[in-house]
Amino acid sequence: MGSRGTISAGTGVKRISGNLRSGHTGANTLVNQLGLDIVSGRFAAGQRLPKEAVMLEDFRVSRTALREAYSKLTAKGLIEARPKVGTSVRTRKHWNLLDQDVLEWHLATVPAEDLAEDLYALRRMIEPGVATLAAELRTEDDLAAIFAAFEGMVENAADDQRLVDSDFDFHVAILTATRNPFMNAFSSLIQAAMLATFEHSWRGAEVIKEVRLDQHLDVAKAIADQDGKRAGRKMQFLLDESIKDVMNSLD
Repeated sequence: MGSRGTISAGTGVKRISGNLRSGHTGANTLVNQLGLDIVSGRFAAGQRLPKEAVMLEDFRVSRTALREAYSKLTAKGLIEARPKVGTSVRTRKHWNLLDQDVLEWHLATVPAEDLAEDLYALRRMIEPGVATLAAELRTEDDLAAIFAAFEGMVENAADDQRLVDSDFDFHVAILTATRNPFMNAFSSLIQAAMLATFEHSWRGAEVIKEVRLDQHLDVAKAIADQDGKRAGRKMQFLLDESIKDVMNSLD
C-alpha cells in the first residue's frame, strides 16, 4: 500500500488561497479545491458552476488546467457538462464514493460520526463473511501474515500511528486470505476512511486496549482453527465494539 497517512475527519472546509500554479499541478490542486467545494455543499447538487471566464479569473489557472480538472471531476461522477447548459454538479447518488479523492474530501468535510456509522454499516455487512471465508481458505502463509499484523498491534500498542497501521494490516491480511480479488479491492478503495476511523476507535478504547487486542486475537485464532462460523461471529462482535469506541472518542 505504500506510505499511509491518517486523515482525521472534520467539519470545516479549507479553501486554498493564492494562485493555483498552471499546468498539471494546477489542475490537481483545482480538482482538490472544487472537490471539497462540491462535497461540502458550497456548490450544491444541480447548481451550475460559474462560466469558464469566471473560473479562470477566480482560480488563476490556465484553460488547459481547468478543463483537465473538469475531466477528472466528471470521471469521479461529481459534475457533468451539457451543451448549451454548462457544467453542473451531479447529485450525490452519482458520485464515486469509493474513489480515494472523494473519500478524502468527505473526511475533510463530513462530520466524523456520520462517516463512521456509514463505514461500519458497510464493514459489518462484509467483514464477518470475509472472516468466515478466510477460515475456510487460509494457507499457512495467510496465517503468518495475520498473526504478524497482530503482533505488530501488540508491539505498537503505545504508538497510536503504528497501532493504526498494524490494525489495518491485520484486516487486509484477512481479506487477502479469501483469495477473492474483489475483497482485496475493498481494502484499497476505502483505505483512507478505514484509517481515519481506526484512529478514533483506538482513541476511544484507550483504557481497554488489551480487551480489544484480545478480541482481534480471537478472530485470528478462529481463522487458524478453520472455524468459519466462529470467525464470522468474533469479527462481528469486534466491529460492534469498535464502533462504540469511535463514538466514545467523538463525544
